[in-house]
Amino acid sequence: MQLHQLAYFVAVAETRHFTQAAERMRVAQPSLSKQIKALESDLGAPLFSRARGNVTLTPAGEALLPLARRMLADADTARREVAELAGLRRGRVRLGATPSVCSGLLGDALARFHHAYPGIELLVEEGGSRDLVRTLARGQLDLALIILPLQSDDPALVTEEILRENLVVATASRNAPRKPYLRIEELRGRPLVMFRHGYDLREATLSACRQAGFEPRYAVEGGEMDAVLRFVESGLGMAVVPSMVLDGRPGLAGTPLAPPGLRRTIAVARRKDVEPTRAAHAFRDTLMSFLAEADREGTLPQGLERIGQ
Repeated sequence: MQLHQLAYFVAVAETRHFTQAAERMRVAQPSLSKQIKALESDLGAPLFSRARGNVTLTPAGEALLPLARRMLADADTARREVAELAGLRRGRVRLGATPSVCSGLLGDALARFHHAYPGIELLVEEGGSRDLVRTLARGQLDLALIILPLQSDDPALVTEEILRENLVVATASRNAPRKPYLRIEELRGRPLVMFRHGYDLREATLSACRQAGFEPRYAVEGGEMDAVLRFVESGLGMAVVPSMVLDGRPGLAGTPLAPPGLRRTIAVARRKDVEPTRAAHAFRDTLMSFLAEADREGTLPQGLERIGQ
């Protein structure tokens, strides 16, 4: 089994077409097909079904696909790690982060890192924590800023708690409650704007409502962060969001939840079975230095509290 054979296999699995896969890999189609057959012979099982011109994965192919993706990602990481030995003049950091962290915190930290290491390529993937955990487990991210706790079925990760943040009830400013706090029970029967599946904010909201003895009513559901905030601003309903995402949005108001309120923990996560690259370590150190300085100067975004002071 060779890495280029796995790369050809993944290309066919993703395109479901041998010719398109060959074009993507920039090889002749007969050569690609020959390498796929050699891989199947080596593994002792067919990887694709080619009935009636349709290319589909066999059970063996389905089992191999996530493993092949991880092996290719790890090989790429190894190549870059060796290149980074030249004093971090080259390299790459693949970082995942939730939308609230991306919009409210990450920009300044990335700017500081880029200034210190201008030769390091930065790739950022934005998504819900559940999505980021899966991407991290597949080897497609080096680090991810996710929300704890993890689910019981999540893969083995190393997590480091760095921040706690308060959640608030966001409303259009013109509809803001005339009270300092809202109780979760007061959301009963009110239209909510709900995030799509994969967002920890969706699970946090549902869990809090159910613990209060009711199922929430949706005005609209399925949105990403920017869409949810825009829908709330339009008056469609309320949403439970981190307070820091309301900065710079005068059309939105955030009302704290009555004590003990809702809080969540932000952590840096990585795979347990793979040591981060030097570039990833350098980014983590830069991020922690940035947070410590912001905490000392009182410039952390609203609602955030640093852990491990």
